[in-house]
Amino acid sequence: MDLAQLLRFCEAERDWLVETTSALARLESPTSDKERVDQCGAELARRLVELGASVDIITQDAAGDHIRASIGSGSEQLLLLGHFDTVWPVGQTERMPVIEDGAGRLSGPGVYDMKAGIAIGMLAVRALVALDALPRRRLVLLLTSDEERGSVSSRLLVENEARNSDAVCVLEPSLPGGALKTARKGSGEYLLCVDGVPAHAGIEPENGASAIHELARQIVALEELRDHQRGILVNVGQVEGGSRPNVVAEEARCVIDVRVGTAADREHVEATFGALKPVLPGTSLRVSGGFSRPPLERTDAVVRLFRIAREVASKLGHELQEGSTGGGSDGNFTAALGVPTLDGLGAVGGGAHALHEHVDVAQLPWRAALLAGLIDRLAAE
Repeated sequence: MDLAQLLRFCEAERDWLVETTSALARLESPTSDKERVDQCGAELARRLVELGASVDIITQDAAGDHIRASIGSGSEQLLLLGHFDTVWPVGQTERMPVIEDGAGRLSGPGVYDMKAGIAIGMLAVRALVALDALPRRRLVLLLTSDEERGSVSSRLLVENEARNSDAVCVLEPSLPGGALKTARKGSGEYLLCVDGVPAHAGIEPENGASAIHELARQIVALEELRDHQRGILVNVGQVEGGSRPNVVAEEARCVIDVRVGTAADREHVEATFGALKPVLPGTSLRVSGGFSRPPLERTDAVVRLFRIAREVASKLGHELQEGSTGGGSDGNFTAALGVPTLDGLGAVGGGAHALHEHVDVAQLPWRAALLAGLIDRLAAE
């Protein structure tokens, strides 16, 4: 494939990228608002049909509808993966207007995470079609509506599409500076509840068993799990319990966020939580929750995809780096199945989930060319 011609095509579509990203961002789509998410999804479906894709809307009752767009044919498949829900409430555009400033930044809620990534994916497909370079295999663009809330309704759909695919390209935003993501931590959340025995704290404390005191011991013990060198992160983010200062606490609880870098460490954490025992006589423990996303590990298959992407980037005049992140994506699910997965192929920018969320407009065209070139290389191999 003539990568120079590909890059020229994408650079000529800079305004299209900005318009598409802006239009999608102005259609605010917080995960929990099905009506708004579906409005954004309907616009996405319309634009995908204009691209020549065959579009299926996968309806949901409790979440927004998911979108599956397919173009090309063949027994083999490549999967482009993204989501169009955001963390921002309806009305956020009044505080964070979608606007391109004089510094070359396009700002607004959801532009970086990850509506610009969707636009990049769409332009990559457009470029392949326009340059008569569409591979002789099926390209599937799967866009889900609930990634920001754990992909509860979309996980099976994502996994099923991944099983039918030779590789997965995730359109999530890049790391700072444009690096791709070759590793992501797996994430979990546990609820630890302690039941104690209430008593008057001044008259007969010996007849009670404090749930709060027991919980404090458990929290200190769980600190032993934390291992920054191995990449095991443990954070007790919420604690509550007791009824009155003069009552030995009958109940206490905490919510614990856990991140791991490998499947082995996930098993270690799960075993630790499963083996928790009370220390104070009279107290008992209840543990619930677990891991919602497995880790995306830097396997040989992931490294191979990155090296191909790096070669394509070099021919486009850019030096591509790689890195890891503590956040999760739907790429965690596909990688855990053993399907080669490369993440962070979306926009360059910053401020995900923050008031300064933005994308670097000048970087958008070559990122689309990178994705199209990567698709071409993967199809050829």
